[in-house]
Amino acid sequence: MAFVPVWAQQDLQPRQLVEAPTAGLLPSRGLGLDLRFYGGDGILGGVSVGLFSRGMVGVSFGGSDLLGNEALDLNPRVEFSGRVRVLEEGYTIPALAVGYISQGYGMFDDELKRYTRKSKGIYAVASKNFKLPLGHTGLHVGANRSFEDGDGDSDFTGYVGVDTGLGKYVVVLAEYDFGLNDNSDNSLGSGKGFFNAGIRWTLSEAFALEFDLKNIFRNGMQNPHPDRELRIAYFGKF
Repeated sequence: MAFVPVWAQQDLQPRQLVEAPTAGLLPSRGLGLDLRFYGGDGILGGVSVGLFSRGMVGVSFGGSDLLGNEALDLNPRVEFSGRVRVLEEGYTIPALAVGYISQGYGMFDDELKRYTRKSKGIYAVASKNFKLPLGHTGLHVGANRSFEDGDGDSDFTGYVGVDTGLGKYVVVLAEYDFGLNDNSDNSLGSGKGFFNAGIRWTLSEAFALEFDLKNIFRNGMQNPHPDRELRIAYFGKF
C-alpha cells in the first residue's frame, strides 16, 4: 500500500482550528497524522482516516513527562473520534457535520477525571467558506456536550471560530469556546471562556507546522500565562 500526498491533488478542507472541530473532512481513503507538543513535556499523537466522502474516524493517545527523568505520565486510555457530514455546503448554506471526540487537551487530572481542556464530546458544527483576495476564509459555529463531568459540570456549551488564509501557505486561526461546562465550583475554568489562536504554515505538499497560543484570556487559575503549543501535521492518501 503506497501513501501519496493529497495537497497536490485538491484543496484540503480544514478539519480543525486549534482545538475546535469544523465540518471539514478528509477525502475518501485520506490519511491524517498529527503530533502536538505541549507543556510538561507532553506529546499527543493522532491518526485519522477518511472512510468515505462524508465520514472519517480517528484515534489518539499521549502523555506528559515523556522527556527528562520524571516518571512517565501516560493518559489513561486511547481516545476515539468520528465525524459525519449531514449537509454539504452550498452557495448560501453552510456545511453541517455531527461527530464525537473523546480526546481533550493538556494533562489528565486523575481526581477530576478530565483533561485540562475538556474534550468536545458529542457536537454539531456548521462551516461556511468564502474566497477573498488574500485567500480563503472559513467561519465555524458549533455546539457540544462533553462527558468529562467528574467536576460536576455537565452543561452544554458552544464555540465559534475562523480560519483565514494569507496567501497560499499561511493560515491564521482563532476560536472562542464559551466554556459553559467548565465554570462550576470544582471546575478548572473560571467563567471567561477559552480563546485560542494559531498560525499554520504549509511546508510542503504533505506537511504543515502550526504554532498555537491557548487560553489567552487566562481562564482559570492553573496557569497565569497562555499555553504555547507546537503541532506537526501530515496528510496523505492510501
